[in-house]
Amino acid sequence: MVDFDRPFNFACHLFDANRARPDKVAYIDDHGTLTYGELEDQALRMAHALVSSGVHREERVLLLMQDMREWVVSFLGAMYAGVVPVAVNTLLTADDYAYMLQNSRAQAILTNGALVPMVQEALKRAEHEVQHIWVARSGEAHGLPHGYQDFDNWVEMQTPLALPARTMGDDPGFWLYSSGSTGKPKGTVHTQANPYWTAELYGKAILGLTESDICFSAAKLFFAYGLGNAVTFPLSVGATVVLMAERPTPLATFSRWVQHRPTVFFGAPTGFAGMMAHSELPKREHVSLRMCSSAGEALPAEIAQRFKAHFGAEIVDGLGSTEMLHIFLSNRPDDIRYGSTGKPVPGYEVELRSEDGKPVADGEIGELFIKGPSTALMYWNNRSKSRDTFRGEWLKSGDKYSRDADGYYTYAGRSDDMLKVSGIYVSPFEVEATLMQHPAVLEAAVVGKMDQDGLVKPKSFVVCKPGRSASEEELKAFVKERLAPYKYPRFIEFVAELPKTATGKIQRFRLREPAA
Repeated sequence: MVDFDRPFNFACHLFDANRARPDKVAYIDDHGTLTYGELEDQALRMAHALVSSGVHREERVLLLMQDMREWVVSFLGAMYAGVVPVAVNTLLTADDYAYMLQNSRAQAILTNGALVPMVQEALKRAEHEVQHIWVARSGEAHGLPHGYQDFDNWVEMQTPLALPARTMGDDPGFWLYSSGSTGKPKGTVHTQANPYWTAELYGKAILGLTESDICFSAAKLFFAYGLGNAVTFPLSVGATVVLMAERPTPLATFSRWVQHRPTVFFGAPTGFAGMMAHSELPKREHVSLRMCSSAGEALPAEIAQRFKAHFGAEIVDGLGSTEMLHIFLSNRPDDIRYGSTGKPVPGYEVELRSEDGKPVADGEIGELFIKGPSTALMYWNNRSKSRDTFRGEWLKSGDKYSRDADGYYTYAGRSDDMLKVSGIYVSPFEVEATLMQHPAVLEAAVVGKMDQDGLVKPKSFVVCKPGRSASEEELKAFVKERLAPYKYPRFIEFVAELPKTATGKIQRFRLREPAA
């Protein structure tokens, strides 16, 4: 238990927990392995390297690096030294990174060779200078530009930092940026203790991870979800983690399932749908999955049921956020209600509120508010957004949910994605999930469209499975048979793919934009 009146350093907490297993493999990436003993040694050398280079406690360093062992060494080494790593998405543009450098005032950049050209371009555009740039896997860059240093040599030259920074549980530990699907990304400031709470309340208590597990996350380390899946949770119990630098395509994922035999896989609905539709889906006997986790957006029941039938492994669907750091509303491995997001994780409180702030009755749709120990401190340098989201002990999620009489919560869309048809709220996700039950449909997204009378009606954008097709009238009839008549999509447009954020979430705001 974290005592906020005494020092607490999360990196030190993890190293202490694993000191009895120094020879056990903590990480397997595309180029080798890292034991728990090596992880601690390299992270402490990394911490000393930062301090000796003049990076001070609570100053920020931009961590722009693909999933590899050096990412974890960098993240934990910085936290050990009291330096604040700012973990950022590797799939963004140079303008995004320029903004993040300016916004965070990062004193250094930690990256890898393949991303050096992007770093160079971002620095050209940023109105901010960094003091140091360290490059892991520098051979990928085919020669480092002037002023860039080789990460491995830099760390190897150091002696391990003897003592961790005397941080408190509520001290700033690290930042994550929101996905930025609307407006500029927001720097979300998390504390040293926040990851401890997600591991205790979810990784251990709900998922039941143990040191015998091998964890593999399609969600990357720079996501709040991926950070828990591949750092916080497994290292808290002494498990082994498989890291993958490349994009989590179905084939790339399948190869790790077969080669490394992970027991727990962490994915997202879009990824699960793509894998289940792939012609090279592995057979059950070729993998060792005992359980899967899904987050990012609500998991359609049809996908979870087909996955369970094929692999014999449940997909535990949950809801988390960057601001809460990981999942706070979830199904359980022994209590899954397909189509729902389950119940609140013990240690968190959840409320559904109406537009006037009052609790809603069971069966009604309300705004989701959460209270729990892993809540971020604020959005950096953004008072208006912080005030709107962080409301005393409660956090406004921006999600709409309903709760049934048994206490299970069902997703009803984002607050700005909800449709009001004939004066009644319609959940885009409900219509999308129904469309995806059709054998020809791979993905669907629903937004509002004005009809000839100026009234909002559902419009669906549909991606068909390879080699399959369906007509508009067929899909409309399919939905009408399964939902209330006012919910069926009045308009259907077939598209090759849906616009998504780098996190894989559908960008419905782009679908609402009028065609050029």
